[in-house]
Amino acid sequence: MTNPYQNTATARLIADRIRYLAHKKTQAEIASEAGFPNANMMTFLKNGRNKVPLDRVPSLAKALEVDPAYLMRLALDQAVGATAAKAITDIFGTPATENERGWLNELRDASDNSDPRITARSRAALRAMFGKRPAQKSIRSSRCLRPQKRDCGTT
Repeated sequence: MTNPYQNTATARLIADRIRYLAHKKTQAEIASEAGFPNANMMTFLKNGRNKVPLDRVPSLAKALEVDPAYLMRLALDQAVGATAAKAITDIFGTPATENERGWLNELRDASDNSDPRITARSRAALRAMFGKRPAQKSIRSSRCLRPQKRDCGTT
């Protein structure tokens, strides 16, 4: 029996969450909360034998105690492939997780809802908070802030 989805981020997340929640609930309880009639479905999902049915994402996310937008992003990629998932998010936008919405709300509050443009400096500060180096785009943007440079493209 093959497991075509075993190396997907979705299967890894489900396996990790089942392991994490083992002290609180069984796989059968998770399956039931997600609306699956058979507890084996959780085994199939975590082992990558089956992909997550998109209509089950909200209930499965609740059962696994993960953000539904995050699980939807992973499940979309698993269901239709990276290229099609990108097309879907290009058209409809990327689902934002509850944590990401919290960041956005804080940004809006801190900026007095002024719709601040991301600059090379703010991008570098944000990346530094997560221990990352400035992205190439950031380096190019910071070069473009110097008025003597004329070779700057749009960012």
